[in-house]
Amino acid sequence: MDEQAPVGPATPPLRDSRAVLERITIRLSARHSRAFSRETVARYVEECADLLSIRARVGQHLPVLVERFADQRLGALARGMGLSSKPVPEVLFVCTENAGRSQLAAALLRHEAGGAVRVLSAGSEPGADIAPVVRQLLAEDGLDIDGEFPKPLTPEVVTAADVVVTLGCGDACPVRAGPRYLDWDLPDLAGLDIESARSVRDALSARISLLIEGLIEGAGASEAAAHRRHRS
Repeated sequence: MDEQAPVGPATPPLRDSRAVLERITIRLSARHSRAFSRETVARYVEECADLLSIRARVGQHLPVLVERFADQRLGALARGMGLSSKPVPEVLFVCTENAGRSQLAAALLRHEAGGAVRVLSAGSEPGADIAPVVRQLLAEDGLDIDGEFPKPLTPEVVTAADVVVTLGCGDACPVRAGPRYLDWDLPDLAGLDIESARSVRDALSARISLLIEGLIEGAGASEAAAHRRHRS
């Protein structure tokens, strides 16, 4: 398993959860009104609240995470169904706990690609919080991972992804028709000394650079083909 922070107090239950979830639903319904009904949004919000609360301890206030998680899932669902535009390629990183390697890889790709690639991450058995070593490795490069948190793997993000990169989750990572799958066999961060952890980060950086090149070249080829079809 990827290294975990010491377990802290459990996330407190939402106070007046119905009112909180209703406010989240109102905001997300407005944001996703072109793709989904209010009932669909409400169902996703409730499901996200259940998924995050039963997985217990997170370092931020739960309603914020519920809204962010539901927003990600609804956006991915809309793009996967062709109900909203998909202007850039999408990459999904998956490991077991979504606390170590997948979070590190996602942060590095976001930094390197800027807005040229949409990046998400998830875990087959999400942990409590992002591993401290991930924050340290990113801080050494002047990066942070604020706003991210371990989240469960759901079908929408897999379907929307152009590339799914697995990092140690094995058979627990579902394979679906459509995305291109890569398996990066790099050591688990748990128990590594800091120099070995830096080697994992550097190996991820090298693979990410190659991945970006392929994604951008592929996107350019697709645009050129679409242009030719339009002209003909």
